[in-house]
Amino acid sequence: MRPEDRDAGYLWDMLDAASTVADFMSGVRAADYLRDRKLQLAVERAIEIIGEAARRVSEPVKSAHPEIPWQQMVAQRNVLAHEYGEIKQERIWLVATTHIPELVRLLKPLLPPLSDGPS
Repeated sequence: MRPEDRDAGYLWDMLDAASTVADFMSGVRAADYLRDRKLQLAVERAIEIIGEAARRVSEPVKSAHPEIPWQQMVAQRNVLAHEYGEIKQERIWLVATTHIPELVRLLKPLLPPLSDGPS
């Protein structure tokens, strides 16, 4: 697989997970989120996927797009995966409702349009 194909795959994974978080959080109030353990775990997992995919994006792509917070996404993934006892749900709420919609907006222009399949 060519490096640019891998990068596109990782960017698609990031966009898919970020869009999923945005969908999950649509219309959810902070108090409801803080009471819903299933939703918390689903959002945490999607944020982990974003961070893992961000870690795998090539350095040339990362350098070309400094507007995307690559290091912060990887760091958040590491906290979720390794420091799970330190997770602050209020912080995850902020990430999910503020930073994730912005990430979706930043990622969309980087991805090629989907094809409808073979012609």
